[in-house]
Amino acid sequence: QFLAWTGRHRDELRIGLLVLVVLAGALLALGHFREQRMREADRALRDALTTFEAPITAELPAGAERPAGPVFANAEEKYKTAAAAFEGVERRYGSSAAGLRAKYFAALSRLELGQYAEAEKALKELQARGSGLEADLARLALADVYRRSGQVDKAVDAYRSFASNPSASLPRDHALMSAAQTLEDARRFAEARAAYQELVQQFPASVFAPSARTKAEYLSTAS
Repeated sequence: QFLAWTGRHRDELRIGLLVLVVLAGALLALGHFREQRMREADRALRDALTTFEAPITAELPAGAERPAGPVFANAEEKYKTAAAAFEGVERRYGSSAAGLRAKYFAALSRLELGQYAEAEKALKELQARGSGLEADLARLALADVYRRSGQVDKAVDAYRSFASNPSASLPRDHALMSAAQTLEDARRFAEARAAYQELVQQFPASVFAPSARTKAEYLSTAS
């Protein structure tokens, strides 16, 4: 019966097998393409990071041999080049892991250039992704944007919000320490002292605890 059935449906079977072969080949080709694209994305991200981490001329020790890799005349030139490189990676590789990390570092480059609005926009887009490393990195960096741009209350609120999130994927004690330092820099000493004390109470084993304790004691006498 089987042989009779196959004899009657020979053409259908031949077409079905051909379709399976084509689909298998397409899946293999797609897998190879994705793997190749991931390697290209990682390579492009590494190249951009090399620029971001490159020294500037003024940072080189006097008389030292010029290091391998790029060296920039000043910080502005370096971060402009880095921002362009990261944004290129983001455009090409979109929502891939490399694309998202490039978006984050592009925002940091814009922050270093004092382009706070551009940095804030990119970081808010990353933060909107909800959870995960990129989103948490963006939350902390966004607080840094507010701090650097003089928006003290927004910076402190952002740091505190991060520190109060038990599911955060980055150290919460660092965020609370940053909130306290932001308040101290703004000469809001009573609030800064309370934040340092809060850090010691909530994270007694933190590497920041000894410094926070010393700061709290010192600020108790600050005017």
